[in-house]
Amino acid sequence: MELTGKQRAYLRGLAHHLNPVVHLGPQGLSEAVVDKVNDELEHHELIKVKVGGNCLESADEAGEQLAESCRAALVQIIGHVIVLYRRRKKDPEIKLPRASKTQVSTTI
Repeated sequence: MELTGKQRAYLRGLAHHLNPVVHLGPQGLSEAVVDKVNDELEHHELIKVKVGGNCLESADEAGEQLAESCRAALVQIIGHVIVLYRRRKKDPEIKLPRASKTQVSTTI
């Protein structure tokens, strides 16, 4: 899922007050963690994941892998916190700003 800069900024603003709902520990990413992230995304749409200092993966690696595994958008990685977004299938709560139309260049 690709987000525009405007949509990403909007989601960062919404995520600012959120607390992490998933924590990655020394075992790193596992199927159980991916399942938990999927469940939380379906419930909340926008979540934070905290990567512990003793985690096997860095926050960048974990963020990329989680976004890919969960088919979610990686909104932001700041320090050890990952912000992920995936629109809920039924009754989505978050309405993203519309993506602006790309300008068509004309050649003369």
